[in-house]
Amino acid sequence: MMTEIYVSTDVETDGPIPGPHSMLSFASAAYQADKTLVSTFAANLETLPGAQGHPATMSWWQTQPEAWAACRQNPQPPDVALKNYRAWLKALPGKPVFVGYPAAFDFMFVYWYLIRFTGESPFSHSALDIKTYAMALLGTPYRDSTKRHMPKRWFDNLPHTHQALDDAIEQGALFCNLLAERARWEKQV
Repeated sequence: MMTEIYVSTDVETDGPIPGPHSMLSFASAAYQADKTLVSTFAANLETLPGAQGHPATMSWWQTQPEAWAACRQNPQPPDVALKNYRAWLKALPGKPVFVGYPAAFDFMFVYWYLIRFTGESPFSHSALDIKTYAMALLGTPYRDSTKRHMPKRWFDNLPHTHQALDDAIEQGALFCNLLAERARWEKQV
C-alpha cells in the first residue's frame, strides 16, 4: 500500500469562486506524517481571461500590500503552472492527500484549476480539513474549533503572511502536530 503524503496547500485569490475570479498564487508543502517536509511547490498565476477581482476581496488586498506584491511577481500562465504542479504531485513519494485550512475554499480553487488546465486531479475528489480534524480532537463544536481555541503546543513558530508558501508550510506543520497529538492519545488508551 502506498504511503500517504499530506500536501498542505494554500491559495491566494481575487474573489470567492474560480472562473469569475482568479487564483493569483498557490503553494503546497508535502509532509510525511512525522512532519518531515518532503518538498514544496509554489506559483504565481496570470489572471483568467475575462475574470475580475471581487470588490470585497480587492478591498482586503489593499490591507496586505506585501502579500499582494509577492503574489503578483513573475506570474505564469495557468496551464503551464498547473501542468508543472500535476507533475510535481505525481512525483511525490506517496499518494497525495490535499490538506487545507479551510480545505473547502483552497481545494475548490486547486481542483477547478487542475481539471480546467490538466484534465485531472491527483487528489481525486477529496480534501482533508485541518479545522474539522481539530474539532474531532478537541471535542468542541466546529465554530469553536478555531486556531485561537487550539492548544499553543500545536503551533510551531512559523509565519502566517498571506503568502501562499509561508502559509502552506505553517498549516502543514500544524496538521502534523495534530497527527502527533492523536498518536499520543492513542498510546494512553
